[in-house]
Amino acid sequence: MFFSSNNQNGRTPKKIYDVLDKEFNFDFDPCPNNPDFNGLLISWKNRNFINPPFKDLKIWVKKAYEESLKNKICVMLLPVRSDTKIFHDIILPYADQIRFIKGRLKFEQYENSAPFPSMIVIFKKKKRSAISQIFLKR
Repeated sequence: MFFSSNNQNGRTPKKIYDVLDKEFNFDFDPCPNNPDFNGLLISWKNRNFINPPFKDLKIWVKKAYEESLKNKICVMLLPVRSDTKIFHDIILPYADQIRFIKGRLKFEQYENSAPFPSMIVIFKKKKRSAISQIFLKR
């Protein structure tokens, strides 16, 4: 199975990462393979690449938004789930950019392409509003 409960994270295709790294010059990945830290519990660096575990997308999107309010850039590789509350409450109104990826990604450790479309979501300190007071208290 592509994303069973035992494996919740597809390794980012190198070509996608390289293009984004050239643009943003990443200095931190809060969810690397086999981390010895919990990226949700630490402060991130200035230019972050985030390909979160799929089962915890909501928590990671919230954390990326919070970190962006500290004047950090957070670039996320996410499945397109435009029907979700997190997409409409956080991503759509507060992302600096949403880039939809044409076609289906083939994550590094799988033979087949993902069964879902993907997008790049970029949070930058830009759109601070009442949501930071409402959403972050949940």
